[in-house]
Amino acid sequence: MVIDLDRCTACQACVVACQVENNAPPTGAEEAALGRSISWLRLGSIHKEEHGHRPGLNLVPLPCMHCENPPCVRVCPANATTIDEEGMVAQVPSRCIGCRYCTTACPYTVRQSNWKDSVWPEPMDQGRNPDVSLRPRGVVEKCSFCSHRLQKARDLARFEGRALEDGEYLPACVETCPAGAMVFGDLDDPHSEVARQADSPRAFRLMEELGTRPKVTYLSKGE
Repeated sequence: MVIDLDRCTACQACVVACQVENNAPPTGAEEAALGRSISWLRLGSIHKEEHGHRPGLNLVPLPCMHCENPPCVRVCPANATTIDEEGMVAQVPSRCIGCRYCTTACPYTVRQSNWKDSVWPEPMDQGRNPDVSLRPRGVVEKCSFCSHRLQKARDLARFEGRALEDGEYLPACVETCPAGAMVFGDLDDPHSEVARQADSPRAFRLMEELGTRPKVTYLSKGE
C-alpha cells in the first residue's frame, strides 16, 4: 500500500470504512476515553522537524504495516500471527491466547486487544458484514488489508479462468478514500501502480531504521 500525504485530508473516511467492513466492535464515549476503543485503522501524528523546531504536524492513516520482518510474529507463542502466502501478516483469532506479546512488540501500536464481548445496539446489529467473522473476547485484532475481499476476487478470477488483475482487489479504506490518497496492489509486479509509486523520490517508510521492513509506503508532502 502507498499513502500519499499530499492528497490525504485526514477526513477519516478510511477509518469509518474499515470499522464497518471488518465488524470492529463499537464502544461508547466513556470506554473510548479509557482507551478501550478498537480501530484497525487510525490517524496518527508525525511531527515534521526542521532545524531543531517542529513547525508542522501531519496526520497520517496508520494501518498494520504488514512488515516483511514483523516482531509480532517472532514473539507470539501460539503461532496466532503469521506471514501468509501473499506476504501479509495474518491474525488467527482461534489460536490467540490473549497474552498480548504482539501488541507490546509492535512498534507501530496497531494491534489492539478485544477486551470484552462485542455488542451492537439496534439497528447497528443489522449492518454487520457477513463476510467477516466476529472475534471472541480476549483476542488481539488488527488490520488484514480486508483479506476476505482478496479471497472473493481470487475465486472470481479462478471461475473465469484468468489471473487476478491489478486493482481488482482493494481494501475498504482504499476504495473509500475520496481524495485518492491510497493505492493498493502487488509490490512484486513492477508494472503495477503501487510499485511505481513506491519507487517515488518522495517515498518513505515509518521507523524503517528498526529493520521491520514495512510494506506500507508513505509519500511525503511536496514542498
